[in-house]
Amino acid sequence: MRQRRMVILLAAALAIVTAIGATACGQDESGTVPSAEPTAAATAPTAAPAPPAAPTTAAPTPVASQSDPTPEATAPTAPPVQPTASPNEPSTTADPTAVPTEPAPTQPASTATPTPQQIVSPQLRAYADEHAHGPGAIYVGDGTQLLGPPPHQSLMFGVPEAIYRQASAAAVLGFEPAGIPDHLFVYDSDYYRDLIDKANLIEPTELTSTGESIKIQHVCIDRNLPTCVLIRTYWAPNLWERTNGQVELSVTSFVELGLAGPDTLSQVADGSLDMVNIFTGYVAGAHPSLEVQSLWGTATDWETSYSALADMAPDIDRMLLDITGGSPVINRNWFAGSDQWFFSKQAMRSIDDFDGQQIRTHSASMSDFIRGMGGEPVELSVGELYTALQIGTVDAAVTTLLLGVTGSLYEVADHIAGPVIGFGYTNNVINQDVWEGIPADLQQIIIEEGAKAELEALRLAPFQNFIALEAAEDLGLEAAPFSDATQEHIQTVVLPEHVIPGWLRRLGYPGSGADAVAIYNEKSAPYTGLMIAPDGSIEQAPITKGPRAR
Repeated sequence: MRQRRMVILLAAALAIVTAIGATACGQDESGTVPSAEPTAAATAPTAAPAPPAAPTTAAPTPVASQSDPTPEATAPTAPPVQPTASPNEPSTTADPTAVPTEPAPTQPASTATPTPQQIVSPQLRAYADEHAHGPGAIYVGDGTQLLGPPPHQSLMFGVPEAIYRQASAAAVLGFEPAGIPDHLFVYDSDYYRDLIDKANLIEPTELTSTGESIKIQHVCIDRNLPTCVLIRTYWAPNLWERTNGQVELSVTSFVELGLAGPDTLSQVADGSLDMVNIFTGYVAGAHPSLEVQSLWGTATDWETSYSALADMAPDIDRMLLDITGGSPVINRNWFAGSDQWFFSKQAMRSIDDFDGQQIRTHSASMSDFIRGMGGEPVELSVGELYTALQIGTVDAAVTTLLLGVTGSLYEVADHIAGPVIGFGYTNNVINQDVWEGIPADLQQIIIEEGAKAELEALRLAPFQNFIALEAAEDLGLEAAPFSDATQEHIQTVVLPEHVIPGWLRRLGYPGSGADAVAIYNEKSAPYTGLMIAPDGSIEQAPITKGPRAR
């Protein structure tokens, strides 16, 4: 049984680590490895003092089904949050998903080659030590300090905590004998280090405002997506506590407000929305330049996907600021476990198996990808996937594993093929007038707590990437990873002949869209090896960044 295989695999990791020794894990002078077990305080979800009145959210409004939030909004649905006395605090009900349930041995330490220690101040190192092994843990050179439970147990997706710790250790630190890559590239990146600076952990902004009552309604793609759960269970209560209840961040969703994703940029710009989660796949129809963030197939691995998108984050911020006329990006929702897989009843083991197949799509870029694979894209919302596969409206449907698991697609599909890699983010944009009406000290505190929420999302990301395939296979889905021949077809045909040219047509390039193309050439081409020429043709270029350059 696959549950037992996962436990055995992780137990083997522990045995190997024990044999190797603990030099990379930070032995103390007595030779004892510091425990990865969190204190009781570290394991508890972040709480906040009760507000004068519980925050409210809009009543659900029936709307037509909407498209799948991709590439970022592809994580599983967490259980609904029950009203409590503190803002946005969830119930403690876990999400019962069919994932490994056997107890696991003690959490393994790192088997990865240690990276050079960051030069950090004694104060920051003390902060890292104090917050290690639970919500708020940061990386300053010791990856084991990141290991610990999330702010809310639903973010473990039904996995028992013992196994959650094992899987997190393998995912963060890597386990080469089992082919599990580490995620240290996240924490060694300039983007992560800049987030630590942005969070201002050592000298947080002093609260000087008193008597303010600022209510910000944040509209998330789906309030039950893990990224939105993290806002409700971590960012919102921390912000409430930090401001002595003067800033209340409540969370609702597109469906609850009767909204469609394509209008969200204009709605936050004109003040119809206080703050909204912008997914580029929704708004790219009106603003195709933003699609530079979500061109499917350009990343061959998680490190490439993360690194390229982190590199272009300032450019995305600038474009959003220009489009909205001054509404800033406060922070980002990082989506892990968001690789795209093709769910089908019949196996799709080779490129020939895609030929002529009717395949559900969710975005223009993914439609281009499907055509490049020989399939015919069919637009369906995420709510239509189950029935479409059940009655044969489509031959296959592309979505993420975790969304497929929580959407019970394993009941109407037997096979999955992929993945098309995705490890990216959506952007939280606040209305300019709302932002400018907030006192300067509270503005800075919102920014700092938003950065801390990003740090926490990146702490949890390795587990989400790791568990996706495990959970799908536990439920009986037979995985057919893309073969070397299929990967070659993607790099030599799908990308240069379909995905990138399709985007250029939507841009109207070379007549327009030069700025977006420049961003691609500077930030993405060094990872993909595909450059866009001034006339719109696709040229080979040296790969100078990411693991393929190494």
